[in-house]
Amino acid sequence: MCTLSPGVAAAPATAGYAAPVFGNPAFDGLRFAFGTLTVLPVRVTRWDRGAARGGMLCAPLAGLVVGAAAAAVGLVLLFLGAGPALAAVATVAVPAVLTRGLHLDGLADTADGLGSGKPAEDALRIMKQSDIGPFGVITLVLVLLAQTAALAQMYDDSWARGALAAVVSAAAARLALTLAARSGVPAARPEGLGAAVAGVVPPGAALAMGVALTVAAGAAGAAFGPYGAARAALAVAVAAAVADLLLRHCVRRFGGVTGDVFGGLAETAATVALVVPALG
Repeated sequence: MCTLSPGVAAAPATAGYAAPVFGNPAFDGLRFAFGTLTVLPVRVTRWDRGAARGGMLCAPLAGLVVGAAAAAVGLVLLFLGAGPALAAVATVAVPAVLTRGLHLDGLADTADGLGSGKPAEDALRIMKQSDIGPFGVITLVLVLLAQTAALAQMYDDSWARGALAAVVSAAAARLALTLAARSGVPAARPEGLGAAVAGVVPPGAALAMGVALTVAAGAAGAAFGPYGAARAALAVAVAAAVADLLLRHCVRRFGGVTGDVFGGLAETAATVALVVPALG
């Protein structure tokens, strides 16, 4: 059941935190992004639609920090003599630690809800339960294996290439959240993190963030030549496209998005963004 953010103990009812009337919208958005999407000690000072909009637009920035931390751990292990497989396991573990496993939990719950084949109301009830069903377990195992195998392959090819993939993957995962929070995507429930951020991002702003991250990934990948640039940019684009397909399916099945769906989208995008550059 993925309803609360890792950095916020409890979100007050609709008003949320005592939000100041005045403040810096950019900083409010950054606080919202890091306070709700990571366990970093960032205090969320506003819990309203304006802060949520800024937070979801800043989500990829939180992903860059998470990805950099994951890559750093992997590189340290490689430097100390660990093999690519062990470094890949550690790299995959860091984002889970920095989110308290919230996105993985959301992925498992979403898989259980979709796999149940039940009507929306019953599927949402299944997703809200604290236990994990067989669909969730199988999905978690396969996703974590895919992420680890792809990273191990890239670390084996080049330490720098593996580190870049870890950063791009984490940023692409949070870009999926930005795109899922765009206007026109409804919330499946009237409460929870999904309801707090559903529909807050203007479509044009979400698209602009997607283009910016794709270009930035391509620029970083250019260190490995034209093919590296294309592969990094394609990783972001394909990850966003696959996540959007899953988003549309979840909206059809559940009537909207939930915190669990957001978590499932993030892990799906992260996995695709690792698998794509590992191909070829």
